[in-house]
Amino acid sequence: MPIRLLALDLDGTIIDARMQASPRVRWALRRAREAGVHVTLATGRFFDSTRVFANELGIHGPLICFQGALVQDSGTEEVHLRRGVPLRLAHELINFVHDRGWDACVYIDDRLYVEKATPNLRFYAEYSPIKEQMNAVGDLGAFLSCDPLKIVVVVEAEQALSVSSMLRERFEGRLQIVRSFHRFVEATNLTASKGQALSFLAQMRGVTQMETMAIGDNDNDADMIAWAGLGIAMGNASDAVKAAASHVVPSIEEDGAALAIERFILEQYDG
Repeated sequence: MPIRLLALDLDGTIIDARMQASPRVRWALRRAREAGVHVTLATGRFFDSTRVFANELGIHGPLICFQGALVQDSGTEEVHLRRGVPLRLAHELINFVHDRGWDACVYIDDRLYVEKATPNLRFYAEYSPIKEQMNAVGDLGAFLSCDPLKIVVVVEAEQALSVSSMLRERFEGRLQIVRSFHRFVEATNLTASKGQALSFLAQMRGVTQMETMAIGDNDNDADMIAWAGLGIAMGNASDAVKAAASHVVPSIEEDGAALAIERFILEQYDG
């Protein structure tokens, strides 16, 4: 079936280390939009940051942000879906992290809150086309009084795998725990993931599962790749993403995402 909805991860998929998309990716996305394909971004980034990339790429409409905890329209800013971390679980996770001396931050909508601005958290806040304003509150547990959209634990790269494993074991069946970057481990509502958000968006757009295509590279993309009718893993993808994918394309350095769009979308519409 022709692809009618395309979901794209950002970092490591279409955005490189310089925070840029290649000319070939931009061309392929423009041609897909001209063919009438709904294009969305699916990322762990917050809404305003995601919208910067969307505007640069000419993508309009609902965007999947915060690992799927938020689906919000880039133009009207209408919120179609919002699933925060239950407050009780947020407090439990923050206490667990605090007891181990790890750095954590929380999002309440697009505002970022920290206990204090540590080097790890400064690195996280600057990893964006929009440098995020950290709001230091002293005690996250005491401060938090509503369901946050996402909690992020920031550690050194060599710690991230063990930290994510510990958090998955502790919160299994209660929270989504994913490693989104080599130093970031993120927690969201159990019903908030890129795959679940893509399913929601497809239904909203009147698109069947078999008419969807998703491209990604990191563990947080795996359930989206598995759910899509056509799931594409980048050559630089994690083992979990490659295992979930229908096809593996070259790495971001070789414009793998553009190749996938050209092969599986543009060839259909161009004949």
